[in-house]
Formats: sequence, structure tokens, C-alpha cells
Amino acid sequence: MKKIQLTQEEVDALLERVKANNLTNGDYDIIKSMADAVTILSQALNKKATSIKRLLTMLLGAKTEKKDKVLKNTTTTNNNNTTANNNDKSKKGTAAKPGSNKKKAGHGRIPACDYTGADRVSISHDKLKHKDPCPLCPNGKLYKIKDPGVAIRINGQALLNATVYELEKLRCNLCGEVFTAAAPDNTTGKQYDETAKAMIALLKYGCGFPWYRLAGLQKSLGIPVPASILWENAESSADHIYPAFDELMRQAAQGNVFQNDDTTMKILDLIKENQFLDKKERTGIFTSGIISVLDDDKWIALFFTGRCHAGENIASLYDLRNKEKPPPLQMCDTLSRNMSSEFKIILIHCMVHARRNFVDVVTAFPDECRHVIEILAKVYETDAIAKTERMSPEERLTYHQTHSGPKMKALRTWLDKQINEKLVEPNSGIGNAIAYMRKHWTELTQFLRVPGAPLDNNICEQALKRSILNRKNALFYKTQHGAYIGDMFMSLIHTCSLMKVNPFNYLVALQKYSARVFKNPSQWMPWNYETAATLAAQSA
Repeated sequence: MKKIQLTQEEVDALLERVKANNLTNGDYDIIKSMADAVTILSQALNKKATSIKRLLTMLLGAKTEKKDKVLKNTTTTNNNNTTANNNDKSKKGTAAKPGSNKKKAGHGRIPACDYTGADRVSISHDKLKHKDPCPLCPNGKLYKIKDPGVAIRINGQALLNATVYELEKLRCNLCGEVFTAAAPDNTTGKQYDETAKAMIALLKYGCGFPWYRLAGLQKSLGIPVPASILWENAESSADHIYPAFDELMRQAAQGNVFQNDDTTMKILDLIKENQFLDKKERTGIFTSGIISVLDDDKWIALFFTGRCHAGENIASLYDLRNKEKPPPLQMCDTLSRNMSSEFKIILIHCMVHARRNFVDVVTAFPDECRHVIEILAKVYETDAIAKTERMSPEERLTYHQTHSGPKMKALRTWLDKQINEKLVEPNSGIGNAIAYMRKHWTELTQFLRVPGAPLDNNICEQALKRSILNRKNALFYKTQHGAYIGDMFMSLIHTCSLMKVNPFNYLVALQKYSARVFKNPSQWMPWNYETAATLAAQSA
């Protein structure tokens, strides 16, 4: 664009000529330059607004990216979209059709069957029993009902409870010998048992309690446990269970689908090392989260903290993989550090990342963004139905090809039209969003070609929130060894959560039968440890 400088008098004179419809030679160039400047400033303003919005999201967190919330305050000039939107609003108030799969709203109460960790006490009727005559009718008999009535009582206690045994002492008045009562067998040789160590690990690495906060809480409840002792117990319990973590990694390496991402972390020892490193050496520190999906619907979560990126960590996992297995599916975002070129994979990119580019600019380009977001909403509805119906990977693929395939084909045609016919500015926010989706189209639409290909990387990002919670509360790891302990416990705990297994009971069992875990760790995974623990208890 040619640069033209005008004084205020020259601008006023130009406006007068425009008003009088009496333009002279050179006025066109001036007006064109002004129009170009306005366009560039408008684009820069939109980009700045998008950048500020992303910054606020990073600092404060996004409340939601659901379609109804994202499109709530946007206006559109497309009559069809407006009509569809009004129809959607009108449908919200209608009741679900009989036989539909829509889940009805509950009453907010938690059923008794969900209290899997509660003690259960059976109470018989105080006056009547099975086959007694009915006290109200002369010929009736009473029969026991299979489902009993339920009353739930919840009590509170310290997170780490303690029992003080006061051992009686007797001393002879002649010889002076002191005789002390024997302590119970279960208190000999250890002050903190397996349940205490399991609870410490669960509070720290499962719930994000920093050591000092847990120590302060325990002290205020009259059962003081210093922060240094809490760490020592977590470390000692890790010494008894690490073979289970190694086996978890080995089995995760055999998965069919891998989803990975990473987030920043601080390790004080590595930060101190950074000042002595060469400028070309990597100084960043990361926690990588990896979710592995196995053949029989087993889900494994792994965490790795250090200088390696997610792609390097997943490459080390591939080293443990059976070389005869076919290439796995790998879901991640488009950053090169999330991938490794050393192994053959089927690469899939996250649809949510592509969608988010349109969400960020929806206020500046409401019509275009609404079009894309509503199409993707239909695709996600199709995927939700496939999950509800528990379709196999092949059935889900066919279902998506039938219902999502035409929608995605129409979307690709629309994306190409915007660029090829120059309906949008390529360097604008909407232009960049379209370019991203077109560039990664093959990886974004693998769910239309590959059985079992996920739509997004949400499950991995949700897993990484466990590490982020620990980072927000405890701020850092002190050493690489401490980070390894944290990775081990977070991997075991979150795998239990994915498999709907009680992590507390699992950590207790690993410590209690540590010798057996070392001998055959494959029998002590979250999904099969109960059988091994029962056999161990019977043979004890």
C-alpha cells in the first residue's frame, strides 16, 4: 500500500470535493489508501480482541464453549440460521418423547448403592421375623423382602486418624523391675500403616493437597503430622509399589489409541541447573499426560515430568510396544512437540482445537462461525448417540459415515468456497480459522475413515488437570525424584478413576502384598487386583 501523508487542511479539502461531487486527479488514490488503512486497522483490532480474549481465557479459564452459550449473544443476517435457532429454543421446553434415550432429570439424592466405601450393618426387625404371622391380619404371614430399607449416617473425622495406646507399667518395690503391658500386634514396628500412607498419597497426588496445608489441617484436628513426615511416608510407600507402575507403562504401550498433551511444570533442581546450561539446550520443564486405550476397553493414564515433551515421552512408551502389533492411533494437537517421527502411527488431530478458532472470533464473524459451530454440534450429537448405544468401533464408523459424512463434506465445500472465491480475508481471524481446518482436514476427519478414532483430545486434557491442580497448590516439585513419585501416584490414582476402581483400596492392597506385587505385577493392575488380593488373604 502506497503511503500518503495529508495535513488536516488537505483532508478537509478532499471531503469538500467529495461532498460537491467534484473529484480531481489523485483523489482516487487518496481515498483508496484511506479505505485500505481502515481495513488493515479493522483486521488488527479484531486480531487484538481475539488475542485479549485468549489471554483472559488462559488467566481466568473459559466458563464454557457449549454451542448455546457461544452463540447466545451473536446476531446473524441469515434467515435460515435464525429460524433454526428459534426452532432450537422452542424445542427446549418440549417433553422428551416416550422411548427416547434422553436421560430424565434426577431428584438430586445419591442412591445407597453409590456408597461403595461405606460400612454396612444389617439390622433385623426388633419384634418380627421371617414367616411370623402378620400382626394386622390373622391369616397373613411375613416374608423377607430382597431389597432392605436404607438409612445413611455420615460422620466426620480427621483425614489421618490416630489411636494412642496407654500401656500400663508395674514396678517391683524391692528389685525395681518394670513390667509394661504388651502393645497390640498391629502396632509393632510401624507408626504409619498402609491405610495412612495410601491416604497421604491420595490427598497429595489425587486431590492436590500441598504438604504444608495437610500438615496444618492435621495439627488443627489434634493429630499432628509434620510435612516432612508426610513426604517420607509417600516416598516409602512408593518403594513398595513401583513395579505396578512399571507394569502399567508396559501394558499401556500395547494400546490401540493414544491421546497425549503436556503442560508446564516446575522442578527446583532443574531450574537451578538452567543457569549453567548452554543457550541451545532445552530449559523448559513439562508434565506430559498420556491416555492409552487397550483392546478390552481398559483405560490407562500415565504422567511424565521432566525436560521431555509429550512426543518424546510417548516415543519412549513406543519402545515398550510389541513390534508385531499394528500402528496405533495417536490423538494430539498440531504442535510438532506432541508427535514423534520415529514410529509409524495413524495421526489424529483434535476437533475441539479447530472449533475453538471459530469460537474465539464469533463476535467479529457471527454468520460464518455459527455455520461451522452448528455443523460440528451435529457431528458431536451423532458421536454421543454412538456412545449411548455402546456401538463397536466398526459400527460407530459406519454410523458416522452415514450421518456425519455428508455434513463434513458440505463443510469442506463451504470452507473451500470462502477462500477460493475470496469471501473472507485470508489474514483475518475467520480466515486463519478456516486455513487451520483446511490444512489439517485429513487428521481432523479420521473418525470418518478409521474405526475407534476419537473426535477430540478432551479426556487427556481432563487428566492433565490433575497435574495442574497439584501445580496450582504446591507450585513445584523440589527434585526430579519427587516428580517421579508424583507421576507414579497420579498415574495409578487416575487409572483407577478411569476404571471406576477405589484408588484408596488399591494403594492399600499394593503395599500390603508388596512381595507378591514385585513377583508378578501383571496380576496387580487396577482391574484385576481384587482377585489377587483375595487369594493372597486366603493363603496368609
